[in-house]
Amino acid sequence: MKLKLLLASALFAVLSYAPAAAQDVRNCGTMEYLEYQMQNDPNLAERMLDIESFTQKYVDTHTGQEKSVITIPVVFHIVYNTSAQNVSDAIIMAQLDQLNKDFARLNSDAGNTPSAFQGLAANTEIQFCLAQRDPNGNPTTGIQRRQTSVTAFSSNNAVKYFANGGLDAWDATQYLNFWSCNLSGGLLGYAQFPGGSPATDGVVCLFSSLGSLSVPGTATNYNYGRTATHEVGHWLNLRHIWGDATCGNDFVNDTPTQQTANNGCPAYPKVSCSNGPTGDMFMNYMDYTYDACMNMFTIGQSVRMDALFAPGGFRAGLLTSQGCVPVTQTGCGTAGNLAASGITTNSATISWASVSGASSYNVQYKLSSASTWTTISTTSTSAGLTGLQAGSAYQFQVQAVCGATAGSYSAAATFTTLSNTVCTDNYESNESRQTAKTIPTNTNISARIGTSTDKDWFRFSTTSSARNILVTLNQLPADYDVRLYNSKGQQLAISQNGGTTAESIIRNTNSTGTYFLQVYGYNGAFNANSCYNLRVDVSSSAFKTMDGASDASDETLELESVDALSLFPNPSNGNFTLSLLSDSEEDAFVRVYDLTGKQIINTRFAATKGQNVFQLDITGNASGIYFVDVNQGASRWVKKLIVE
Repeated sequence: MKLKLLLASALFAVLSYAPAAAQDVRNCGTMEYLEYQMQNDPNLAERMLDIESFTQKYVDTHTGQEKSVITIPVVFHIVYNTSAQNVSDAIIMAQLDQLNKDFARLNSDAGNTPSAFQGLAANTEIQFCLAQRDPNGNPTTGIQRRQTSVTAFSSNNAVKYFANGGLDAWDATQYLNFWSCNLSGGLLGYAQFPGGSPATDGVVCLFSSLGSLSVPGTATNYNYGRTATHEVGHWLNLRHIWGDATCGNDFVNDTPTQQTANNGCPAYPKVSCSNGPTGDMFMNYMDYTYDACMNMFTIGQSVRMDALFAPGGFRAGLLTSQGCVPVTQTGCGTAGNLAASGITTNSATISWASVSGASSYNVQYKLSSASTWTTISTTSTSAGLTGLQAGSAYQFQVQAVCGATAGSYSAAATFTTLSNTVCTDNYESNESRQTAKTIPTNTNISARIGTSTDKDWFRFSTTSSARNILVTLNQLPADYDVRLYNSKGQQLAISQNGGTTAESIIRNTNSTGTYFLQVYGYNGAFNANSCYNLRVDVSSSAFKTMDGASDASDETLELESVDALSLFPNPSNGNFTLSLLSDSEEDAFVRVYDLTGKQIINTRFAATKGQNVFQLDITGNASGIYFVDVNQGASRWVKKLIVE
């Protein structure tokens, strides 16, 4: 229990601290992504604490001397918008080679490690191969490519879903998924720590950061492939070397404590946190220095990675993966990942995954109601269909051709063209809570997000005989999200699935009264032609949540009910209301930090048992992300504030 408390404290510290942003600074989004995961997966922290407990027990009993080589199959998902982003096979192979050299300490710049740290530098005995068979046992090059209409991705996982313009993950227990794409906001990459969802497991790197010391990419100062080495380190459970806190803890004994991230190429020694005379290990792959200045993992980091592959370890399944074993090909494989995009009233672009050895593809398509197919041939993995009927369902299937041998047609995929008729929205205008339109419960309604700034507000009521709430938002034409508020405008819950995945909120409560819903497009997403479907069900019986619970004790899919602290509105202009449900009369200590760790507010409030409401005012500060840290007795909460 003591270990878990210490680890939990360190985890919360990570989420409340970020190094100062500056020009030409390595920008790793892994910790921000971890916070996003925790907001959307309330059980993730517990799983990570269990993994950390397992890791510490392993580290206590192993020295790293009894190792054998572990080889991990890698699939590269290349998602590109422009030809420059479509990195070549040569760059991919150079990146793979650099990963292998860095993890084996065969990198040509290993001699640059200061003599004081040479004895700590490790050959991790972890290697990587390009996958030679896919999850279905078919031959593969280990490289998937897809041209997308998305100009840039963020750390919200969209690149990991075909439906959102990216490519789906392969079985994460058998492969390391590596996505290359254009990333926004100066982001170089991000990774998923062990414990997260298999559907998003892997690493994401900026396309221009791929390369090696001998075949560099195009990202200035970050073009030798060390972004991938750094992010794969995270995927193998390594933390930033400064512990994401001032003189923090990275859970590794042989890395010196250092004050914060190092940038550029510091002069050796650089002393901080009383770690002289040798100072910071800024040449470690888990620091933030330039690619040319990174050159080592430590023995302690190596042992920490090994714990993942021990019996019962989180990534032990990779030891039995057949991904590196070639397949003896006797025919031509079958195309998969069929999808349609760019759908209009009379056209669509269809695409599929490449088949190893295929020289061309036959594509058949037809109206779902028709009995005959139209066939076209292409050497690409996509085709544009034109002259289609509006508002009609179509089917298509793909056959790979390998020289003189044709494979089997794939299973048919379906898409529907847009209707010529724009859907009717009877609820406008309803852009604010004050103008929210009343909707019936237990009834489907449709409405439209018509512009990038459009937000739809609705109101509904519960009664003493029907107090439990289920909100369903589906048939989404774009990436829409939904929020639930009470009559005072306090946010109670939010659902933020990616892409056009349906959204849902459950609130099983003893309260009755008026509630509000806000439906909005993520990052300004909208569709002026198509409506979404919204339904609010109220019932005397509790609705079941994702974990199967159905009691009437405020079980919900919301974020704020997890720890009794809520903030609203969020985002705001800097005026926030903090709502704390307290079970004691102890004072609450409230601190607000910016992303550099600078303290903006440090105050205390006298709390009473029950609901407490306090005002936070950080107007006058720059727009961006801040963190509020609330302590009351033995309880602590850390949440993100967004100032627009």
